[in-house]
Amino acid sequence: MSAIYILWLRQLKRYFRAKIRILSSLGQPLLFLLSFGFGFGPLYQRAGAGNYLQYLAPGVIAMGILFPAVFSGIEIIWDRQFGFLKETLVAPVSRFQIVLGRTLGGATTALIQGTMVLIICSVAGFRMENFLLLPVAFGFMFLIALLGNSIGTAIGSVLDDVQGFQLIMNFLVTPLFFFSNALFPVDGLPAFLKLLVHLNPLSYGIDGLRGALGHAFLFGAAIDFVIISGVTAILLGLGSYLFSRIQL
Repeated sequence: MSAIYILWLRQLKRYFRAKIRILSSLGQPLLFLLSFGFGFGPLYQRAGAGNYLQYLAPGVIAMGILFPAVFSGIEIIWDRQFGFLKETLVAPVSRFQIVLGRTLGGATTALIQGTMVLIICSVAGFRMENFLLLPVAFGFMFLIALLGNSIGTAIGSVLDDVQGFQLIMNFLVTPLFFFSNALFPVDGLPAFLKLLVHLNPLSYGIDGLRGALGHAFLFGAAIDFVIISGVTAILLGLGSYLFSRIQL
């Protein structure tokens, strides 16, 4: 447990040293919030669907968590290139503990960024309906962060090239976000798009977050929790296995 705590703390220190990274990670969610929220908001309201910002904000918060969480996996490649990973692997702890510590640390930093985005959304006009469900919202935010970190760890463990990591991540993460219920309601979608949304584990994390922040649950809170937790556990196990096969 001490090794997990040390690795978790190390990830936090890295995060707070990278001030530019903090600011840049907020740029994309802010862009989506302003362009989609205020651009499509009037159309959404005229269609009789209510306030689009109330629907969009949880998706933007999830974006502010997912993308930094996934790209934290690139640190494995950097550590391998600069020799820091070798120092970690020779420590008398299991590689699962190393992965768990890194994942928890990366998820915590992503959760902090998501909290910043939540504050920005509140300033922009988003309103929670039940503050008693705020711990539930943070729980789903943390699960989304764990999901992203597990994906990043799995990919970072099999690649040794930063450019290749960025290419694969953009190929995987961008569709993962856009083919979820982050930006548009599922009702009324074509059948094949609706199927993609239902097969996407991120959809259940965003639905849980949206429901906790005041919008209605689409799938149900229990289903959201079980699916995103189960997929995250599977990906964490896969990431641990791939990390254990790293040869230095």
